[in-house]
Amino acid sequence: MTRPARRPQIAPDQRAAIIDIGSNSIRLVVYEGAARLPATLFNEKVAAGLGRSLSQTGAIEPDAMKVAQGALARFAWLAREMEVASLRTVATAAVRDATNGAELLRHATSLGLDAQILSGEEEASAAGHGVLSAFPDADGIVGDLGGGSLELVRVVAGTITDRASFPLGVLRLAAIRAGGRGALERRVRDLLGSAGWSGRGRGLPLYMVGGSWRALVRLDMHLTAYPLPVIHGYGLSAADVDRIADRLKGMDRPQLKAITDLSSSRIPTLDDATRLLGIVMATLGSEQAVASTFGLREGLLYAELSPEQRAQDPLIVATREEGRRLGRFAEHGDLLDAWIAPLFAGEQPALARLRHAACLLADVGWHANPQFRAEYGVEIALHGHWVGIDAAGRAIVAQALHSALGGKTDTPALLAALAPADALAAATRWGLAMRLGQRLSGGVPAPLERTRLVRGATLRLVVPEGERALYGEAVEKRHRAVAAALGLSAEFALDQPQ
Repeated sequence: MTRPARRPQIAPDQRAAIIDIGSNSIRLVVYEGAARLPATLFNEKVAAGLGRSLSQTGAIEPDAMKVAQGALARFAWLAREMEVASLRTVATAAVRDATNGAELLRHATSLGLDAQILSGEEEASAAGHGVLSAFPDADGIVGDLGGGSLELVRVVAGTITDRASFPLGVLRLAAIRAGGRGALERRVRDLLGSAGWSGRGRGLPLYMVGGSWRALVRLDMHLTAYPLPVIHGYGLSAADVDRIADRLKGMDRPQLKAITDLSSSRIPTLDDATRLLGIVMATLGSEQAVASTFGLREGLLYAELSPEQRAQDPLIVATREEGRRLGRFAEHGDLLDAWIAPLFAGEQPALARLRHAACLLADVGWHANPQFRAEYGVEIALHGHWVGIDAAGRAIVAQALHSALGGKTDTPALLAALAPADALAAATRWGLAMRLGQRLSGGVPAPLERTRLVRGATLRLVVPEGERALYGEAVEKRHRAVAAALGLSAEFALDQPQ
């Protein structure tokens, strides 16, 4: 089949969509917004189970084919109605390996979908690019577990170096395990060993991609009462995987179905996915696994970006876009960050980056009820669709917004459980400075462009001679609050004309 031409970049107001025909499910995702990290406008999946019968018959069973054809018809219709500017349809292992996979492709063509079968290496590359999109500094091995195959990809320094695809999809594992005790471990070790992957993960993390491993993470979050319901970036040690496997032995289906947000369609393969993860980690030599919610679909988008776009910080791009969408003035966050930066000149770059993200989100709560603005800010920071940030980073940004939006200097208990006290204290000071800038400027750019903060023996706020009126009572109060947090006294000064 002829491959589709390279698609244009996603403009801010265009919509792009991907229909992903996987071995477990078929999914439509519609994206909109900044090309570097577009927001998900719509996401729907249908659990067709195309790969369910491959190990026994080599073909997609009739019921699964019917479900898949219905899903494609619906998704094609939705994409048209949503006026998607760019639609890409891809199929992976089940369609690639099934003797009747061409039948489903013909149906897709009849619906106006130009479906592309990804090879194992192309599937692996897409997964690797997806992880690099979310973890720009990733140095490790990506493991993408689908229903029909397992892809392994070495990522380092923003690039993919090696990639391989193995017939170890979660829907194939039961047949392998039917070979007796130790059959799965022997099969995995033989396949990875013969391909040169044994020991290649020593000292490196394994980045987990795929719905089955996301379900495993969701289970562990439940078992450990993890306080933040965000899968992306969640880590598991080799010992954790063994512990989860042991716990699963004593859990029945009703207990698993009662777990919030644990997909019931993943429950039948949860034990196999857990066992496979442990064996793969042991074979690679990886002691740590990290969950990535970005995978094949995001990788397909990322692979088409220019080098300049790939180099953009995904956290800053996403928070800037959110500030543009929900704030009053699009440029406010960057100006606010530049305005308060002189107060925190000695901070490490990692903290300065989080401060910038917080400033970009500083105005998102203006439309909320004033009594709940601080809570709203915490909610946005903790649960927003951010990547390039861990749980502690989310908590630090949340603390800054909490203080900026009226929460004063107290720290919510949840934030204290996620981030170090000294980092939260720094974020509180950011928040108070952001609050001063918000009050001084009223959210418009000119006051921040014409005034400045100077940190020395005092905290001096310098205002142009002709704009003394900017320094009203409310501004003075917030000025004193920031100065006190920095252990200084507040000083007001007029900038004399030259």
